[in-house]
Amino acid sequence: MAASRLYVLDTNVILHDPQCLYNFEEQDVCIPMTVLEELDDIKDRKKNVAVEARTAIHAIDDIVRTAKAGQITKGVPIPSLSSQKHLGKLMIFPDHELADRKGFLPNGRQVKDNSIINCALHLQSTLSNREVVLVTKDINMRLKALGAGLNRVEDYRKDQLVSDVELLPEGHRMLSGRFWDSVEQVKTDRQGHSIYHYVDASLLPGVYMNEYVYDEAKEFAARVVGITDKQVTLLDLNLEKLMEHSCWGISPINLAQAFTMQAMLDPNLDLVIINGAAGSGKTLMALACSLDMVIEQGRYNKIVVTRSTPPVAEDIGFLPGTEEEKMTPWLSSIFDNLEAMHEGDDQPQSSVRYAIEKANIQFKSLNFIRGRSIQDAIVLIDEAQNLTPSQMKTILTRCGKGSKMVVLGNLAQIDSNYLTPLTSGLTYIVERFKNFEGSTNIHLTGVVRSRLAEYAEQNL
Repeated sequence: MAASRLYVLDTNVILHDPQCLYNFEEQDVCIPMTVLEELDDIKDRKKNVAVEARTAIHAIDDIVRTAKAGQITKGVPIPSLSSQKHLGKLMIFPDHELADRKGFLPNGRQVKDNSIINCALHLQSTLSNREVVLVTKDINMRLKALGAGLNRVEDYRKDQLVSDVELLPEGHRMLSGRFWDSVEQVKTDRQGHSIYHYVDASLLPGVYMNEYVYDEAKEFAARVVGITDKQVTLLDLNLEKLMEHSCWGISPINLAQAFTMQAMLDPNLDLVIINGAAGSGKTLMALACSLDMVIEQGRYNKIVVTRSTPPVAEDIGFLPGTEEEKMTPWLSSIFDNLEAMHEGDDQPQSSVRYAIEKANIQFKSLNFIRGRSIQDAIVLIDEAQNLTPSQMKTILTRCGKGSKMVVLGNLAQIDSNYLTPLTSGLTYIVERFKNFEGSTNIHLTGVVRSRLAEYAEQNL
């Protein structure tokens, strides 16, 4: 059966998901020559997306390498990754042939978006029996294409797991009234220092693994550690002790921070996702607990800090010094928080240097973390909202024996040109790991940085 649609892909879609060619089912896919040129321009740069560009080029080559001359412009069958699926064809269109054609947008190397739009317009006018769809993550390009007369323009949403970021789980929920007043039957078991309650599943509908629950009276708090159709297992948490806990001189000032600290210190959790507004204490809580576990408790050998470098300055190769020194401009938040922890010391700078050396804090670029296996370490992934799902997978799969991953991010501060809160790697893992017994997600509410920061967050 012939494909009824032809999807024309923008460069940012391929960079966002290098395997996207296999996600359009039985429909055909078109890649304009301009897109290949852009991928070629990106693949050799020292950028986070350079690996994605190379991966995409290899994926395209795997499909067309055995095609005969002239077949590529007509369409080469895309091999199915599953025997149960039938995929369409991939064609590469020489969009440069459309330069300066009447009725099209101005073409040329400085307006590559126009070349891609013109390719879609040409195909729409010549393939009257098929629906031509331009797929791009660039909002302005979508508006431009619609204004130029393209009938169908879409965002790439294959990896979008939620329709609204407001639907993302917060990691903690308040139960109305007093929890124990609603419980008729409960089985309680003590294992060492931990107390577990087994209650009827109907009392806690919709809970997920490692979600924190507390009652309105703030007399009861627990973490969900087991779920079946009939029963929910709760790890009892003493709220008073949670609020009194201290790591490296830092104590929680609200319940969400207390839950964050509990999750950070729990050896049974391999992944802790902390998201929230700027100034809500994400980095401070994570860093304080990390220092405590490395220096005081000796549970880990080092702290590895990584993040994506901003698009305006992704190439760190032109900065002098070692990898750590090159990463310093983008990891200033770590130093800011270290200074805040030691501001009351007689010699704050000496205390900061001591913490960095004693905790063996290492700053790693995302470019160089690929291929590694990080063992016996706490890995802090800062500014995770700017990572794609593919990049997030790359980092999380680096977790070796005895390591703990901590993901920090704020979906309101995305710097990437082709990411939105719905398609961010941070959103992706919050949903993907919701039912994993070794991870938890906590959304920090409230801005504790300063009165000005709180007002700016609420009113700007």
